[in-house]
Amino acid sequence: MDAARILRDVFGFDGFRPGQEEIVDAVAAGRNTLAIMPTGGGKSLCFQLPALVRGGVTVVISPLIALMRDQVRGLSEAGVAAGALTSGNTEEETDSVWTGLTDGTLKLLYMAPERLASYGTQRMLQQAGVGLIAVDEAHCVSQWGHDFRPDYLRIGELRRALDVPLAAFTATADAETRAEIVEKLFDGVQPETFLRGFDRPNIHLAFAVKDSPRSQILSFAKERKGQSGIVYCGTRAKTQTLAQALGQAGHSACAYHGGMEAEARRDIERRFQQEDGLIVCATIAFGMGIDKPDIRWVAHADLPKSIESYYQEIGRAGRDGAPAETLTLYGADDVRFRRTQIDEGLAPPERRSADHGRLNALLGLAEAQACRRQNLLRYFGEDPVPCGNCDLCDAPPETFDATTPVRMALSAALRTDESFGAGHLIDIVMGADTAKIRERGHDALPTYGVGREWSKRQWQAIFRQMMGLDLVRPDPERHGALRMTEAARPILRGEAQITLRRDTVQNAKFSPAVRQMVSEENAPLMSALKAKRRALAEAAGGPAYIIFNDKTLVEMAETKPSTLDQMARIGGVGATKLEKYGRAFLEVIAGAVEEVHPARMKLAGRSEGEVYDRLMAVQADLARGPIGTDKPMSCTAAQLAKVAKLRDADAAAVERILGPRHAERFSDAFLAVLNAS
Repeated sequence: MDAARILRDVFGFDGFRPGQEEIVDAVAAGRNTLAIMPTGGGKSLCFQLPALVRGGVTVVISPLIALMRDQVRGLSEAGVAAGALTSGNTEEETDSVWTGLTDGTLKLLYMAPERLASYGTQRMLQQAGVGLIAVDEAHCVSQWGHDFRPDYLRIGELRRALDVPLAAFTATADAETRAEIVEKLFDGVQPETFLRGFDRPNIHLAFAVKDSPRSQILSFAKERKGQSGIVYCGTRAKTQTLAQALGQAGHSACAYHGGMEAEARRDIERRFQQEDGLIVCATIAFGMGIDKPDIRWVAHADLPKSIESYYQEIGRAGRDGAPAETLTLYGADDVRFRRTQIDEGLAPPERRSADHGRLNALLGLAEAQACRRQNLLRYFGEDPVPCGNCDLCDAPPETFDATTPVRMALSAALRTDESFGAGHLIDIVMGADTAKIRERGHDALPTYGVGREWSKRQWQAIFRQMMGLDLVRPDPERHGALRMTEAARPILRGEAQITLRRDTVQNAKFSPAVRQMVSEENAPLMSALKAKRRALAEAAGGPAYIIFNDKTLVEMAETKPSTLDQMARIGGVGATKLEKYGRAFLEVIAGAVEEVHPARMKLAGRSEGEVYDRLMAVQADLARGPIGTDKPMSCTAAQLAKVAKLRDADAAAVERILGPRHAERFSDAFLAVLNAS
């Protein structure tokens, strides 16, 4: 049966959506394929239909049980023999799958990537006559992607073992993610690649600065009462409080997050699929497996973590092609929260730097000066025209020439060696009188006090827009200090001008500061220390506080010890913890740390440690005797440590530790050190 007839007879469509037919042809012909298609663009059909054209069974690797169950249910309704092997199966469902595999009638077998860890699974698939592997949500294979699943890395091994073609599908994949998909799934050999347009023209895009965010969400929902919607929240607690507030306002609403029991989550997924007008307040745990076509709106109560996440989350709206709306709220606290998440992550520095760039891209979209859809699609490599379907096309914002304040900010960063965050740079340009400025002599800089005409809140808004334009980016290697990008240099040199939005600067909202454990300037270092603590705790298989509690990390972030002696004086750093963890945390704070002998380590933070160091210096001077011509001689570290700990020392005591030969050369000098201490 040819593809067109299957499309009509099995799936009930008279024709393909734009871009589908070429992908279906490539997959059906058995060519390795990578397809990047917009959310709601019909990517499932692009592997389901070829599975019916080709012989054998098609294995579909999918990340979520809910998604698999929905697709199996839909295929079964269409008369297609499909099944899934998941932890949520009933005994009858699993028996049915095995029967279909044994008698050769099963056409599509869905499974999660984690199941590939079993050797028995691979052996079963080799015996089942697999003819094609399809990988849904293929960005999960990439460390650069926003939903990394390490078991996806086993898929390339499965492809080699079965020696069958592979088709990979995703809705969001920038250049780095695409490259890693090719490397991990296709052994670096470029598959036939289809990059379909990312535009979803039926979705209206809007952003707003937070100003009583709960009221903003309630107002947005009120105007759309009776329509199905999703409110994405940054925390589990907020999903519950917002769902309660929406319920009290007369909406049908519920909360959904990863901390709920599996059965409760499944019940909400079922309700959302079946009920009209239900609002789900959810963390990002909700959505990837939801294929509800008539979601009319998506709101973000908090800023998403990246532009890719934003695109995928709003893409859950309007999959039926009818008009849909979005609203994303953002504020300074959101940006700090997302920066902290990146800084405290365990990714390598280059990955964290790229993640800061992705967050900057989302800030750029939030602070855009013209058509949001143009900004969004340019990020994905397209060259669109203004859309007429976003808040900025509806009412363009007023802009102003911000070259002067931006140059002030860039100059302050450059003149302080790009070693500080926005808080300290704002203090400099505003001419603040702080201990930090005085200690570093920054009140003598030419840029000191040049920006007094702007308030602190306005400067914060200027810096936020500068990040959105990717003129500055936090440096993970330097605990969040702002570094200029190449795009900033022409502005600093006076070769280019820059405009900013006047509304988000002039109307910068005041909000009570969230109580922080450390100052804004030390927050990136605190994040780095927490990340190190978490990595050590995970390696040890215990809770993080067992290594150091928060109070100890706060003291480290504020005092910034640079030696083991200084580290030993931090509250909560005992001798054992200093020996086990001291170097690791010092490297986060100060970079490279000199090797220290264990005998010296035991004296760290004590007066005997300083005595030990002076004894070492004296010993070095006398290593070849008083005039430098004798045979080289030195004491062991253990001997020096014992001498350093002597009380009321005399020559006899020193000789008992060193022995007569060494005492003859060093005793007088060592006693002089001890008596001077």
